[in-house]
Amino acid sequence: MSYKTDETRNDDALNHLIENYAAILQATGENISREGLLKTPERAAKAMQFLTQGYAQDAETILQSAMFQEDYSEMVIVKDIELYSMCEHHMLPFFGKAHVAYIPNGYIVGLSKIPRVIDVFARRLQVQERLTHEVLHAIQDTLNPLGVAVVIEARHMCMMMRGVQKQNSVTTTSAFTGEFQRVETRSEFLNLIGHRLH
Repeated sequence: MSYKTDETRNDDALNHLIENYAAILQATGENISREGLLKTPERAAKAMQFLTQGYAQDAETILQSAMFQEDYSEMVIVKDIELYSMCEHHMLPFFGKAHVAYIPNGYIVGLSKIPRVIDVFARRLQVQERLTHEVLHAIQDTLNPLGVAVVIEARHMCMMMRGVQKQNSVTTTSAFTGEFQRVETRSEFLNLIGHRLH
């Protein structure tokens, strides 16, 4: 089973984005004919396609492409996974790191697929709360493990650049299924992601 990792290109959508970015620049009072802005609408359009390519990707397919039967039933943690997303309210970035754990129930998954699943959902217009749940449910529904845990810590440019303009605030969201709903298992996970073991 395979999946696409390249940037998706839709010429009609790209041209539409270019026209709209040119209109936005003009609406700000800029002269889109000046040298520094000549290619800005195209660059911005391509950047937007890249930053929202998750809409064209499927997390289940990515996970299924590297599922292996294995008799291992202890906690598997991938932590400090970088993520970059776009707030759907202001279309400004939020960024940070995700920590994901699961307890296998007959299947493990290639470790690189967990960061890829995060990218699938992060590269869409998002809110951090929904992103956390989408990652959780993709892993739970595909691997059917004994439990999944997801914690995301992120800084939001919509809070840093505008509005309240608070530079040092970090938003943390979490979600748990199965065994991670037990206090002991959840505490072990939170303890492990909080310590520097490497």
